[in-house]
Amino acid sequence: MIFATLEHILTHISFSIISIVIPTHLMTLVYEIVGLCDSSKKGMIATFFCITGLLVTRWIYSGHVPLSDLYESLMFLSWSFSLIHIVPYFINYKNYFSTITAPSAILTQGFATSGLLTKMHQSTILVPALQSHWLMMHVSMMLLSYAALLCGSLLSITLLVITFRRKIDILGKTNHLLISSFSFDEIQYLNFAFINYHRYQLTERLDHWSYRVIGLGFTLLTMGILSGAVWANEAWGSYWNWDPKETWAFITWTVFAIYLHTRTNKSLQGANSAIVASMGFLIIWVCYFGVNLLGRGLHSYGSFTLNI
Repeated sequence: MIFATLEHILTHISFSIISIVIPTHLMTLVYEIVGLCDSSKKGMIATFFCITGLLVTRWIYSGHVPLSDLYESLMFLSWSFSLIHIVPYFINYKNYFSTITAPSAILTQGFATSGLLTKMHQSTILVPALQSHWLMMHVSMMLLSYAALLCGSLLSITLLVITFRRKIDILGKTNHLLISSFSFDEIQYLNFAFINYHRYQLTERLDHWSYRVIGLGFTLLTMGILSGAVWANEAWGSYWNWDPKETWAFITWTVFAIYLHTRTNKSLQGANSAIVASMGFLIIWVCYFGVNLLGRGLHSYGSFTLNI
């Protein structure tokens, strides 16, 4: 009872902190106030430790790693987003993920604590198929890979938005220069060129970090699929069964393998490879969440029905 109460308290504290962090962080994007930046950073670190405490508490009183159902996996996914958010702070890198990871953490945690998953909030005894040491290895690798791939894909989507906007601005400015006076447009053109150059630099950095994060996520996804195959052979006597979860995991792996392949060709880097990553963003959610709605196949332990 004490552990369940502690878990409940930590859940609400972490959700409350991150709800404050997001508007604070958005304000720092508009107004560069050092105090707000520090508060946003400390808030996400506090959120990370609260979710960590929540997961450890649930692990202690349930007797198994908290990765057995959709509620627990969503909380772990929220923890993964928080981890990705705070890592750049400790290695002295500029955090390009903060605008993505903080809302992602609150959305996943918000859904996990919603009324739709109320029945899963209470920990239950693991079914025999999940009583394996492979549970932690396989599921943690898959969820960490989802978090990394989602962040990388969102960076690619941001890149596409900025690139599309830049092309529209260039087209509009070009038409405007053709019909305006030279003396006025020369200054205006220099200002436009300066803004466009900074946008170009931003897209280059987004492309670089998207590639690095997706590369990490792809490695984790590969490890998760391989460990799952070994576990499947022990539990069901076959390395691969082509049930919905396995099929969509393979589709996800293939899409991001194509993305990494396009990165080897300079002519396909940038917007072209970002389009592939953007497709991967949707496919990950189908693989992780959509398949659970079906409640079919060998991976139906975390499925749920919508109460409409």
